[in-house]
Amino acid sequence: QVQLAESGAGLVQAGGSLRLSCAASGGTSSAYVMKWFRQAPGKEREFVAAISRSGGSASYADSVKGRFTISRDNAKNTVSLQMNSLKPEDTAVYYCNAGNVFGTTLPGTYWGKGTLVTVSS
Repeated sequence: QVQLAESGAGLVQAGGSLRLSCAASGGTSSAYVMKWFRQAPGKEREFVAAISRSGGSASYADSVKGRFTISRDNAKNTVSLQMNSLKPEDTAVYYCNAGNVFGTTLPGTYWGKGTLVTVSS
């Protein structure tokens, strides 16, 4: 069973950038499709981005397309989310997720505990 731990929480001004990381342990991250989700205060958790096992394919929510980039380093068992041109509406707790299906916005089985991103206007 893989354990996921996010890092990179922070407070940033609108227009700024932040990079989140997710470290996988207890398993090989290359065995999983990795995704990021987020949950803003008072809202449901939503899909942000996904990356295939090899890293050759990625998909994004329309709200972050062109601003966020998901990547992975299977040798280091890490997945990252580079967030640029941040907006106040990007404020949320961001969760790392591991599963088996790439072509869906539904989450996989395993979750991290989340990391808080706050974007000030």
